[in-house]
Parts: sequence; structure tokens; C-alpha cells
Amino acid sequence: MASYNFTLAEKFTLLGFSHLPHLRFLLICMFLFLYTCTLLGNSLIILLIIKDHRLHNPMYFFLANLSVLDLLSPSVTVPKMIKDLVSGKGDISFHGCFIQIFFYITFVAPECPLLSVMAFDRYVAICKPLHYRIIMSKKMCSWLTGGIWIVGSFYSLLHTLMTKNIHFCGPFLINHVFCDVLPLLQLACSDITLNLASLYISVFFNVICNFSIILSSYSSIVTVIARTKYRGGRMKTFSTCSSHLMVVSVYYFTVLATYFHPVSSYSESKDRAAIVVYTAVTPALNPIIYSFRNNNVKKALKKLF
Repeated sequence: MASYNFTLAEKFTLLGFSHLPHLRFLLICMFLFLYTCTLLGNSLIILLIIKDHRLHNPMYFFLANLSVLDLLSPSVTVPKMIKDLVSGKGDISFHGCFIQIFFYITFVAPECPLLSVMAFDRYVAICKPLHYRIIMSKKMCSWLTGGIWIVGSFYSLLHTLMTKNIHFCGPFLINHVFCDVLPLLQLACSDITLNLASLYISVFFNVICNFSIILSSYSSIVTVIARTKYRGGRMKTFSTCSSHLMVVSVYYFTVLATYFHPVSSYSESKDRAAIVVYTAVTPALNPIIYSFRNNNVKKALKKLF
């Protein structure tokens, strides 16, 4: 039987951007700017959807939920990243680390199913327009949204508890910008086979399956658009999907760059750059995409100001 030399961790140290001391001031300014844009942009989208009656439909209801996630997920990580850059220290307590993991997964995991539900909404609107109000009723939207948040809470509780039960080796240095499951697995002294298996199964169901739903929805949408006789009609129909397609593309590109590689390679600088894009840039970018690519949001902005 193998024996492991482990000690009880009281705190972890996030190495973050300690390898880039000459860029500290620039990184502080960048994160402050991105986080401010995230707060203002997503709050504005939520305000517009609440106040403008023209945006009271399923498409914008789901968009409001996306903006809520984009508000909450960076709020779990970015303020701590800024604080660590200012202080030059990355200490976080053992319990604080797992609290951060819990809330981070809670607000990140629902984004995949939410994007697939938004794709399904566009599929129903374009491919089955006469049945749209029946299929995407208020009750159905409420059930879908509730299910999305329950999925996020389930994944969060599962991976937080499983990671917390690992025995960790010292020194407790996390080569990452915040507490996440994969960087913590690098510090494990005990067997992590079950942790990795549950992680890959979660990725399959939450990322791959939802991506399949999105592909299937847009395959049907493209078929319907191709049958449209007039070019103007095709462009108008496609314009209702363009914002969502851009958000999906940015999201899945950053997810692939961040998480789809071996655990042993997770300490590389390029992975930290990818996670910065995923946690700080994408939430700030989504409101801009929907503002510039959506005529209804533009009209609501003009009406508000």
C-alpha cells in the first residue's frame, strides 16, 4: 500500500502573476477596467430588459440570466485577483479557497446549458414560429431556467466536496490566479482517479452534450434560412442569431483553451492567459456584442438615454 507524505493545509498561496512583477500596475489597471465594464454593461442589459416591454420575451429573459451569470462569476475571482496584485501576496485560507471554488462553479457551470437553451429558443422561433408562444411559454422558460441553476449548484457541490476530501502535499502553492479544481489536483498526495473521472463526465454532459444541442439547433436553422427565397429575408432571419453565435464562439473557444489539456500542463503561462480571457474579458464582451448586434437592444438604449 502506498504511503503519502501530507500535512493539513491551513492556507494556500496563489502564485497568480508573481512571475510578471514588471506588469503589476498594467494588470491592475486592466482588471479594474474590465471588471468595471462587466458591472456596467451587464447591469445595463438587465435594466433594459426589465424596463422595456418590447424585451419581455423568452429570448431576452434568457439574455438577462446570462448577464446575471456574467455579473456574478467574475465577482467571485476578479476582485481577489486585483487585491493580490495590489498587495503582492496571494494568501487564501483553506476554507476560503473552497468557498471560492463553490461559487465559481455555481456561476460558471450554468452557462453551457443556458447557451444551449438560447439556441433552442432561436430554433423554435425560426423553425416553428406558429408554435413559438405555446412551446416557449412562461412556465416552460421558468422550468428551463430553474433547471439550469440547479445543474450549476449540483456540479458545484459535487466537485467542491470531492476536491476538499483530497490530501494535499506542501508547500501549498497554487500555480494559478484563483482557486480552481484542476490546479488543486496538482497538489494532491492521494489518489485523484475518481476526481478526474467525475470531472471528465461533468465536462461531457455539461459542455459536449450542450454543444451538440447548439449544433443541432443551428443546423436546422441554417436549413430553414437556406430555403428562404429572398436574400433580405435570409439576412433578417440570421441577424436574430448572430449575437448568440458570437457569444457561443467566444465562450467555447476560451473553454477549450482553458480546460481541455492534461492536468500536468496546467501551470503554463498560456493557460493563465486563457483563464483571464474566460473570467475577465468574456463577461465584459458579451453586453457589447448584444448591444451592437441587436436592433431591439439598440432601440431600448436610445429610449433609456
